[in-house]
Parts: sequence; C-alpha cells; structure tokens
Amino acid sequence: MNISTNTISVLKNFSSINQSLAVDAGNTIRTISPQKTVMAVAQVDDTFDSSFAIYDLNQFLSAVSLFEKPDYEFEDQSVVVANGTSSIRYFFADRNMVTIPPEKAINLPDVQVEFELSADTFKKTMAAASVLQAPHWSVVGNSSEIAIEVGDVKNDTSNKYRAVVGETDQDFDLVFKVDNLKLMENDYTVRVSSKGISHFATEKGALEYFIATESR
Repeated sequence: MNISTNTISVLKNFSSINQSLAVDAGNTIRTISPQKTVMAVAQVDDTFDSSFAIYDLNQFLSAVSLFEKPDYEFEDQSVVVANGTSSIRYFFADRNMVTIPPEKAINLPDVQVEFELSADTFKKTMAAASVLQAPHWSVVGNSSEIAIEVGDVKNDTSNKYRAVVGETDQDFDLVFKVDNLKLMENDYTVRVSSKGISHFATEKGALEYFIATESR
C-alpha cells in the first residue's frame, strides 16, 4: 500500500506528543502523551488492514524519509518499506510497550467558552511564546472580549502577547502550557471546559486534540 503525504504529516505531529504509537486497523489514528495531558485523534486518508505498534516513531519516519514515494507491505511482525531495488524491514513493537489512548469518546462537561481559532492566529501566538520565552497560553474573557494571552501567569510583570479572537459576556481565565499545544497548522473550533479539559477540532472533525488546562 501507499501512505499519503497527509498521513505522514499526521504521524510527524503525533511523534511530538508521544514517541511511541499504536495503530488499529482502519483509518483512525490516536495518540496520547505519556503524562496523559494531551490526546489527539485523526481520520487519515489511508486505511490500515491490520493493527501494529511502533516504539520509536521518529526513527521510523526517518527511515521512511530515505525513500521517495515508497510502497509499504505490512506483515504480522514488521513492515517492508521499499522503492525500486532498495528496502527496509522495520519491526513492530509489542503493544504492551506503548501507551494506548482510550477509544471511548471524551465528553466536555460545563463548556465555559467556544471560539474559532485561525491557523494564522495560532501561529502568531506560538511565535510570540517562543520570542518571549513564555510558558503559558491562556484563553481570557473580560465580559467583552475573548483573547489569547501568552506570557507567564506566575509572574505579574512578565511580558505578554494578546490577540482578540471573539466576544463574550463572561469572565474567565483558562491556562494552558505552551508545551502541550502540539497542534498541526489548521483552523480550529476551540471549546474549553471549566473542569480542566479542552477540545480543538477542525471543521469536519477529521483532526481533534483534547488538552488539559492548568491551575494558576
């Protein structure tokens, strides 16, 4: 079988969340961070006929990058990645060695805020976090505007970047660790619960992230 460029991009993104990955038969790929603070679910272009697990996803992707448009032959214990006369046999890991996310859908209780987050706005906030060396990305409501604020919530005098993303009649301050925001570049509908969990989803729900919020 072939694996599309989009699926490879998803795998690269998921490797930033967890270096290990278990894939079930079908076209849905899930991952969860070792700390279980980030979970991601993607509906990909390709359908896998069988389940497998990879212990070092970055190594696997580096091996795949040695080939241009390779063919993948999945076997019980390994996959053969080949192009022309060259190939790599890459062995799967035992699924017991991989942190496997729950299949049950997560329901967000008590959603406090919902807004649209454009790819451009998210990119700028993350660039600001890098420039300012800011550890926190917050969704803040002041009874008028919803804004993303990037800074250090533990330091009142820290430099802060602010971007307005919507309107609200509520007051809230919902904090994320910048390190947990491992999102692919897309537009997202964001829903944040007061119970410590959030949901970032693309328009048709093909890509979803569930990310824990932090205490101030």
